[in-house]
Amino acid sequence: MSNQRDAKFLRMTTTPVGSLVCSLAAPTIASMMVTALYNLADTYFVGMLENNSATGAVGVVFSLMAIIQAVGFFFGHGSGNYISRQLGKQAMEDAEKMAATGVVMSFLAGVLITVLGQIFCEPLAKLLGSTPTILPYAKDYLRIILIGAPYMTASFVLNNQLRFQGSAVYGMIGIVAGAVLNVALDPLFIFTFSMGVSGAALATILSQLVSFCLLLVGCTRGGNLKIRLRNTQFSFYYLKEIGRGGLPSLCRQGLASVATICLNNSAGVYGDAAIAAMSVVNRAMHLAQSALIGFGQGFQPVCGFNFGAGLYHRVRQAYWFCVRWSTVFLLAISVVGWVFAPQIIAIFRDDPDVIAFGTTALRLQCLTFGLCGYNMMSSMMTQTIGQVGRASVLAVARQGLFFIPAVLLLPQFLDQLGVQMAQSVSDVCSFVLTIPLTTGSLRQMKRMEQKENVQ
Repeated sequence: MSNQRDAKFLRMTTTPVGSLVCSLAAPTIASMMVTALYNLADTYFVGMLENNSATGAVGVVFSLMAIIQAVGFFFGHGSGNYISRQLGKQAMEDAEKMAATGVVMSFLAGVLITVLGQIFCEPLAKLLGSTPTILPYAKDYLRIILIGAPYMTASFVLNNQLRFQGSAVYGMIGIVAGAVLNVALDPLFIFTFSMGVSGAALATILSQLVSFCLLLVGCTRGGNLKIRLRNTQFSFYYLKEIGRGGLPSLCRQGLASVATICLNNSAGVYGDAAIAAMSVVNRAMHLAQSALIGFGQGFQPVCGFNFGAGLYHRVRQAYWFCVRWSTVFLLAISVVGWVFAPQIIAIFRDDPDVIAFGTTALRLQCLTFGLCGYNMMSSMMTQTIGQVGRASVLAVARQGLFFIPAVLLLPQFLDQLGVQMAQSVSDVCSFVLTIPLTTGSLRQMKRMEQKENVQ
């Protein structure tokens, strides 16, 4: 076990950063895109019911899925960032304690979500943006999804801890297996068993359970940190470290949920077709963004290990490598999205009103999508190296500081165009804010490197 960990340390601190990031990013990209496919599969098969209210319900409950993911990412990124830095320092015992603590605390948080969600199901469905016609479908979908919250949050933690240890392949296996099962179960439950949206929800939670079990197995392989309940530490120190590393993710993902709620309420003024259209656009863009996040997640363990080892020049090299190539990728995706926008919308909901509304929204988002690479990598870098203040500001910028005000205010002046262009306005504003904050972090690392060279 020790030899495996020593070899991993050498690999993370000596392999050229470009090839290292790519090798780590390949499985994380697959994991993130497959995670996005969970809800894309539900949207696709529920869309075959030819019911805008049912399709809208999946989009409405996506906000709850974002909340569950936010909690999982809070504990997963919080514990994972700490683990990667400790592994860089070769403090194995401390890293093992944090691994167990992150998983157990996330599971307990998921239990709390389940209990509160079931008690307040109808008010929650309304808060998420359900219209009177969408509400019955949203409640059916919501009640079942809530059952899986404990192990869904824990799955996000396990996956993130594995990739922060440089073992993203094990995480990918668990996530991909669950996604394949979800795609197989969706048509079976929705159509064969005539369960409708409830069948889509059941397929999702069963698939997530399989992923959780496989991720636990992955923690016992390849020199990874094993999850032992006796290592759980309910202490202020570990909770503080989880908060330092996980707060930006909680802000980012939590505000994404709030932003979706605001979007649903703003789009709802223009009917169920508008909610369905924005639901499809969000899922399509989320799939592309998942690839971006996966690429960044390949960068984070490189960043954490090398920052912990004091190799600041490698952190900067890896950061600029990721910014360059993520921008190229997003520009290519934007061109495809602009050209084939109607066809992309039609894949999920072949309704003229949905296609018309969604095509404009998708094309407007494609205009500024290329800026997200710089924004995302900057947020991930500052989070991983423990600059919680800057990381939190960057995390809340896109969906919180800018999108929520935009989607609430722009429709007052531009009607439905305001809903459709809100995300593009947010991306531009986030880019402008990111420049000075990231420049400061890079300069600080350069000064730290110069100081160590002098000593």
